[in-house]
Amino acid sequence: MSKALTRVFAKATPLLNTIQSGLHFLQAPATLAARVFVGMAFFRSGLTKIADWDTTLALFADEYHVPLLPTHVAAVAGTFGELFFPVLLITGLFGRFSALSLSFVNIVAVLSLAEIAPAALQQHQFWGSLLLGLVLWGPGNWSVDAWWWPKFSR
Repeated sequence: MSKALTRVFAKATPLLNTIQSGLHFLQAPATLAARVFVGMAFFRSGLTKIADWDTTLALFADEYHVPLLPTHVAAVAGTFGELFFPVLLITGLFGRFSALSLSFVNIVAVLSLAEIAPAALQQHQFWGSLLLGLVLWGPGNWSVDAWWWPKFSR
């Protein structure tokens, strides 16, 4: 390596270290934001389902075609998943498990719709990518898992 290039790297190293430290600091709030964003989307959907159970059953009978499950079972399982797993995800309790569980709910939701609008599909893909990140890298330092099981949360 030339001496000029070595000097450039030597001068850039402190700046790069500062940037890296700043990005590392942002990981905890970013994972919390992802958990809250995705968790609230699914939780609101679950609240909508329990607000009018007759409509929910009708939707599962006519609109959502969940494979392998009877209508009533699919409605109960879907609603449970949308209400239970977001609470775990937002708090960061069993963060990877809850993100994986909501990923399954997300995939079933997309597959069960006979026709899905492109914007709705894009929203599900975005949620799926955030959930995948949480499954792979964990719920972050601002989570119950980080406090309870530090070596498993990262």
